[in-house]
Amino acid sequence: MSDRNTPLPLFDRKLVGPACLEALKKLAPQAQWKNPVMFVVYVGSILTTALWLQAVMFDEHAAPGFSLAITAWLWFTVLFANFAEALAEGRSKAQASTLRGMKHKTIAKVLQEPHYGSNWLPREADDLRKETVVLVETGDVIPLDGEVIEGVASVDESAITGESAPVIRESGGDFSSVTGGTRVLSDWLVVRVSVNAGESFLDRMISMVEGAKRRKTPNEIALTILLIGLTIVFLLVVVTLAPFSAFAVSASGTGQAVSVTALIALLVCLIPTTIGGLLSAIGVAGMSRMMQANVIATSGRAVEAAGDVDVLLLDKTGTITLGNRQASSFLPGEGTSERALAEAAQLASLEDETPEGRSIAVLAKTRFNLRQHEMATLNPMFIPFTAQTRMSGVDLTGDSGPRVIRKGAGQAIRKHIESLGGRWPEDIQLKMDEIARRGSTPLVVAENAVVLGVVELKDIVKGGIKERFAQLRRMGIKTVMITGDNRLTAAAIAAEAGVDDFLAEATPEAKLAMIRSYQSAGQLVAMTGDGTNDAPALAQADVAVAMNTGTQAAKEAGNMVDLDSNPTKLLEIVETGKQLLMTRGSLTTFSIANDVAKYFAILPAMFVTTYPQLAILNVMGLASPQSAILSAVIFNALIIVFLIPLALKGVRYRALGASALLNRNLLVYGLGGLVVPFAGIKLIDILLLATHLV
Repeated sequence: MSDRNTPLPLFDRKLVGPACLEALKKLAPQAQWKNPVMFVVYVGSILTTALWLQAVMFDEHAAPGFSLAITAWLWFTVLFANFAEALAEGRSKAQASTLRGMKHKTIAKVLQEPHYGSNWLPREADDLRKETVVLVETGDVIPLDGEVIEGVASVDESAITGESAPVIRESGGDFSSVTGGTRVLSDWLVVRVSVNAGESFLDRMISMVEGAKRRKTPNEIALTILLIGLTIVFLLVVVTLAPFSAFAVSASGTGQAVSVTALIALLVCLIPTTIGGLLSAIGVAGMSRMMQANVIATSGRAVEAAGDVDVLLLDKTGTITLGNRQASSFLPGEGTSERALAEAAQLASLEDETPEGRSIAVLAKTRFNLRQHEMATLNPMFIPFTAQTRMSGVDLTGDSGPRVIRKGAGQAIRKHIESLGGRWPEDIQLKMDEIARRGSTPLVVAENAVVLGVVELKDIVKGGIKERFAQLRRMGIKTVMITGDNRLTAAAIAAEAGVDDFLAEATPEAKLAMIRSYQSAGQLVAMTGDGTNDAPALAQADVAVAMNTGTQAAKEAGNMVDLDSNPTKLLEIVETGKQLLMTRGSLTTFSIANDVAKYFAILPAMFVTTYPQLAILNVMGLASPQSAILSAVIFNALIIVFLIPLALKGVRYRALGASALLNRNLLVYGLGGLVVPFAGIKLIDILLLATHLV
């Protein structure tokens, strides 16, 4: 999927041709009426065409050149708007075509009994239904999305995620979800299909990516209503100008009434055609940019909500910290040497394959040069870690007598010591509290009924994460860290990372309650999750990003899926959503601001023959009334073309506060919208005069 991760060029030659053809197809009335602003331009183009034909066919004294020029550029205005939308949709369809290329006809091995070793029958993947149990072995393609109910295997998900490194999928836990279209590289899996044929994640991706199926978001609908209101106002104004012009000519006895063609040109130039022509393209391009970030959004509503987020809920592990706690120091208790503590901790960690266990063995070896023990003579019996006991260790028998070594959480070791008749030392509790205040995790080591000391496991906060949280704070977004750690540990890590708040000892109920609390205060909440226990909170959050490696329940509860399964992607999603809103707001500001120059171009030109005093408003020094009107119409059409790249690429994102963004927006696009049309219309007027077209 590397092709999908590579940003598409703004004007790919392969897309321009189909977009031009699609722009012509969109001239059909049933396509035009979906955009009310451009529909007015469409109707105006038809009227000026009819007026030009009437002048050519029935008026011998008419000079139809001006009417023809106005008519042609009005049609160009409609076509340029169609082209912008078609090009954005073409980019999305190109991404969808890449996804379709991943779909292959697959034969599934349907098990007669839901367990490994049962007989199986071949069946096409298109015939599978939900709850069917299939066997997937080395080299097989997983036919449809599902949950692993037995087995463990290495799976190539590069077709979906773009990452070449294989991943492990196994039954149980948060890594049991598999995606149709991926391939098993080793071992086998028994998978219970969780969707019907045609409803797989890949099918949904294709449907979501295609811009033609995009629904308008609430913000876009509200802006459309505003644009319609402005169009109606200007339509009423222009309609009243016709009788006013006739009355003025009759009263003054000079000049001539304004033609219908000139009135239509005025209407088209005054209504917000720039943003009206680009609005749909902006929305489609926003979905496309999210896809290029390897995030699938179920709707434009989710992308838009990401730009309005007030609160971010972030998991500590893997998002704020690197994810693997590392042993950093040995803190012995009274009467125990640091070396003795390190040796016991190493013995208890020899069969511990967790990152924490391996780091303890490495620290002991590095600090005291402790090598792997000769265990055969000690008759070791290793005790694995369980969620119930919350500790692990080893039982040894040798010449010096039995040794029962345990390491684990403080409370678990305390219960173990007290059950053996031992005493819990006060200095150990003090050391644990001190470690917790530093944001680290204490791991207690005991031998028989004696507590030897504490191993400090340190969470490493990711580099640069504090600066990113500071940027979000400047934007008015509150960050909340969610962790299962105790409050002391959570408070220390939160302070080091620079988050605004934290939720310690988090449970599904606590996360859900926190989200509802923020929402009841009128705030939009975003969060990430990958487990079934995250599903309730994901379903409640306004922007819910599920990890692709997570469970099916999490992916169904979320309104976005991160194909890279990177929890920090939530920050990028918020930036993409804000970029969409900034682009829409910036181009709306520009569109409304550039109407001012058109007042100074068209209005004096229309009424100067009746009221010569209006010539003072011709601040641009335009050559003639006809040149002024035609220059404004041409600029109105061409500006859409020049703004297409900005609509597709988006306004550059800057982590600034709302007031700073507003001021910058008004300065760049408001002032730019005032200045650029004056220069553009004057330049077009000079070219028209030089080429003797008017």
